[in-house]
Amino acid sequence: MTGLAATRAGLMALLMGMACTSGAMAQSVIGDDPICTDRPTKANNACSVPKGMVQIEAEAINWSRLNAGGARSDVFAYASPTIKLGLSDSSDVQLTLTPLVEVRNRLAGRTTSQTGFGDIFLRYKQRITSKDARFELALIPYIKAPTAKTGIGNGEWEAGVSVPIQYALTDRWSLTVNPQLSLLAGAADPDERHLELQTVLNLGYQLSERTSVAGEVWTSQNWDPSGTVRQYSADLAIAHLLSDDLQVDGGVNFGLNQATPDVQVYAGVSARF
Repeated sequence: MTGLAATRAGLMALLMGMACTSGAMAQSVIGDDPICTDRPTKANNACSVPKGMVQIEAEAINWSRLNAGGARSDVFAYASPTIKLGLSDSSDVQLTLTPLVEVRNRLAGRTTSQTGFGDIFLRYKQRITSKDARFELALIPYIKAPTAKTGIGNGEWEAGVSVPIQYALTDRWSLTVNPQLSLLAGAADPDERHLELQTVLNLGYQLSERTSVAGEVWTSQNWDPSGTVRQYSADLAIAHLLSDDLQVDGGVNFGLNQATPDVQVYAGVSARF
């Protein structure tokens, strides 16, 4: 795998890892606190898992494709769960695993592939505002453990903080702004630590008591010393509650420039115990 291909694959794998731990939708109008997840979209929700409860938000499959410079990269992530434990009425801890990642790169008629375990993400969420307020705010610091091999991950510890800011426009419409600031390793020299800012603008709508949809625009500004990488996407997602404790969802993201995967498709299921 060329250095450029490895960098692209690493960016795609990181994007997929972060996508497995995020998502903001218009919250259900059902009473009795139905499950509230951090999926399926890139924006997070400000809600936390109730104290003492366990919640699993699993990405069944996630596929993305990037065409750039005559090369094509496909990244597949399978059965990636985020396991959450409610610590208090306003906080939880989250662990995201990706047991199997497959990266396929095609250049000049030759295809190479790698498979292996992905990186591990550990997050802590603290809701700042009161529960069910019209305006909600949370802080989500995270750390990434480099458990993926070279070509799937970059082999470096990285960390950051996400700040979901939500406002209920009406009983059915919600607006989320979610900046995330991260400290990343350099692509050419890992010791050249630098900042990356991701920002999501998400509009959610409650179609019915149990079905919600969302549209969002997302950007990443990665100020790598070897060259700034700017990514942009337009995303669509849908979520449906099978019960107050069980949700299925899916979505598609469309890249808006050459540095962003052309398309990303995913589906998942979440359960609360």
